[in-house]
Amino acid sequence: MNPLGYVRATTVEEAAEAFAAHPGARYLGGGTNLVDLMKLGVEEPSCLVDVNRLPLDAVEELPDGSLRVGALVRNSDLAAHPLVRDRYPVLSQALLAGASGQLRNAATTGGNLLQRTRCQYFQDLSKPCNKREPGTGCGAREGVHRDHAVLGWSDQCIATHPSDMAVALAALDARVELHGEQGARSVPAAAFHRLPGDRPQQDTEIRPGELITGVLLPAAAAGLPSAYRKARDRASYAFALASVAVVLRVSD
Repeated sequence: MNPLGYVRATTVEEAAEAFAAHPGARYLGGGTNLVDLMKLGVEEPSCLVDVNRLPLDAVEELPDGSLRVGALVRNSDLAAHPLVRDRYPVLSQALLAGASGQLRNAATTGGNLLQRTRCQYFQDLSKPCNKREPGTGCGAREGVHRDHAVLGWSDQCIATHPSDMAVALAALDARVELHGEQGARSVPAAAFHRLPGDRPQQDTEIRPGELITGVLLPAAAAGLPSAYRKARDRASYAFALASVAVVLRVSD
């Protein structure tokens, strides 16, 4: 049995300090993906920094008409929020297309963005995987890869990111808000996830120790016609074979 520390943070600053104090730590929100990976042995954190007590569980309308979604807002609550359904239907549709009702009740906005690939070679410790263990090779390239990348892959990795929500956020020109040792910053949702390139182990542009604090939905996209479509093997609880989010902007 591996030793495992546990810290329950109540502020963003406290969470960042606890993370920095425990090399190999992981933030714990809903845990719907992290706990599974711990069971498989893919993730072996030295410490879990529980962020569920942080005040990041609200959807807030800002003076300019944009919406700030806290990182701890549950996927089911975000999909059902009246302002999201009315102004950003593509986001509500994408959230409802993902996982099951039980998982959406637990999964958080921040965790949805940080979930890892569901590539079976990544999850199987007996198989080579450059994303899990850089330099070991990509078993999927010559193996079973029906649900892997057609675009954006590299010689190092052909895995895809499983988030439906991330596709909608990119179409909406949303921004991901982060907090770390160097303070707060935000990055465009469309640039938050990295293509594998020669560093497939780095899924996102998040810096070591940074915590997602929220997602900003711009006022400019509010009320625009939008839709999300997903092709999958069955009607529910299946990851996308292909998906698309569309937000229609008409100019003169």
